[in-house]
Amino acid sequence: MSLLKDKFAKYDLPQQYMAQGVYPYFRTINSHQDTEVEMDGKKVLMFGSNAYMGLTYDQRIINASKAATDKYGTGCAGSRFLNGTLDIHVELEKELAEFVGKDEALCFSTGFTVNEGIIPAVVGRGDYIICDDRDHASIVDGRRLSFATQLKYKHNDMEALEKELQKCEPEAIKLIVVDGVFSMEGDLANLPEIVRLKKKYNASIYVDEAHGIGVFGNQGRGVCDYFGVTDDVDLIMGTFSKSLASIGGFVAGDKEVINWLRHTTRSYIFQASSTPAATAAAREALHIIKSEPERIQALWDITNYALKRFRDAGFEIGDTKSPIIPLYVRDTDKTFMVTKMAFDEGIFINPVIPPACAPQDTLVRVALMATHTKEQVDYAVDKLTKCFKELGVIK
Repeated sequence: MSLLKDKFAKYDLPQQYMAQGVYPYFRTINSHQDTEVEMDGKKVLMFGSNAYMGLTYDQRIINASKAATDKYGTGCAGSRFLNGTLDIHVELEKELAEFVGKDEALCFSTGFTVNEGIIPAVVGRGDYIICDDRDHASIVDGRRLSFATQLKYKHNDMEALEKELQKCEPEAIKLIVVDGVFSMEGDLANLPEIVRLKKKYNASIYVDEAHGIGVFGNQGRGVCDYFGVTDDVDLIMGTFSKSLASIGGFVAGDKEVINWLRHTTRSYIFQASSTPAATAAAREALHIIKSEPERIQALWDITNYALKRFRDAGFEIGDTKSPIIPLYVRDTDKTFMVTKMAFDEGIFINPVIPPACAPQDTLVRVALMATHTKEQVDYAVDKLTKCFKELGVIK
């Protein structure tokens, strides 16, 4: 056996959970994404999707995607830098920049590679990156690729952030990188206070709006718009795989900064460009979100209803202020068990364990869509209450 094979043959943790019948990953869906999906030959309520607007099976988006494939083909066979720029890429970038209130935008093939590429392109040797310790893995990986000095502060602790800023050289670039909505816990970054500290210490701010676009702010423009701090945020990032019902991502900012990023970001100039289908789908979803504000209202109506139901039932849900509702379990084995028990009751939820959270903070994540009904939420709350009580997690 080779050294490589021998090393990884010892990794059998997934097999241990498979043997117990509670392995919760790579579950196969046999239908389109909606509030109800087909899995293992049965209907299951989907509470594990990030499709907050409920648009992944909207016929208008499907038609736009098909039309783009008919016109441009299935792929671009190159990077945006060379032969892979289509007119619909440019049009989508202009619309996204206007939507989030910035000069210009760049579109990437995935949201992950936005953070992975932009962060090391913005800050290098002699600069600083300051991150919330619960930032998304894509931010962590982008930070690791940079030669800048790496600093972290305790989650949403503004005193801790200020202490890190005080360590920085006054004339150096200091980039505060933060999720607008934290993807596991559902709480919001304290952007007004981060902006105050930015101004005090001459720093810059990069906000990941992956879970904010389509959910918060005027017409779903995001958490920066919701807090009224768009002009004070230097770079706004977003993804297409949540509310925009596609795959891809973007970053938006001042034209001078975007000009630099357009010519230096490795995950932009060396990555094949987004497919015509994905680009057209995201663009059509953006049009729908802007023209149908009732979707956002429906999402918030069902979110507020679900938050109250879960709290009244005795669940620990932390400080969430979004359609992401964490149900804390605080035990890895029980987290896997309750995921399996919920599935047996016809409910799809996602387990969250390290490294996505601290060992003492394991949870199952419930995510809501604008198309969920109160009856579906009631069913989920009742069945999850039963599961949590059987495991002794709630009384």
